[in-house]
Amino acid sequence: MSKTQRLTRMALLAAVSIVCILLIQIPIIPAAPFLKYDMADVPILMGAFMLGPLAGIEILVAVSAIQAFFMGGDGIIGLLMHVISSGTLIGVACLIYNKTGKSTKAMILGLVAGSLAMTVMMIPLNLIFTSLFMDVPLDKVISMLVPAIIPFNLLKAGLNSLIFFFVYKSIRFLFKEKSEIITPQLNK
Repeated sequence: MSKTQRLTRMALLAAVSIVCILLIQIPIIPAAPFLKYDMADVPILMGAFMLGPLAGIEILVAVSAIQAFFMGGDGIIGLLMHVISSGTLIGVACLIYNKTGKSTKAMILGLVAGSLAMTVMMIPLNLIFTSLFMDVPLDKVISMLVPAIIPFNLLKAGLNSLIFFFVYKSIRFLFKEKSEIITPQLNK
């Protein structure tokens, strides 16, 4: 794949991620309606698994910057929280997938572990960033951990991983090189 093709695919996935943010924002925890689910991580995961984890992180940083500074996403704090949390999901999922054989089972294991790691990562991020930089009292953040923050992040990461898994399994052939697609057909 040429550098131009790679960058084009990354830009396309970043654009789809932004569209997901614009179209889908659903509050899923009644106790915290400000926590809204979006599918932005689905195309980012697609990029990470199809183009490599570094490409996934690059897409994540681009999408996070656009969201943070142009879509009302809490500026630099929102950018940092999104990059660290979703970067954890991507990093853990890709690491396990790549180190354990690139099988369906490895992907599932990676996505589950990545979702759990993202959820755990959001605990200190919320305690630090939300209380220090967003003027929310620490005791208020602590009181929101169990009823809102932890379940929200489990649901968000879990849903995005599940959606990614089924979409990836359905369309992964679109991202393969032409020679990879043609070769098996010639051998039949």
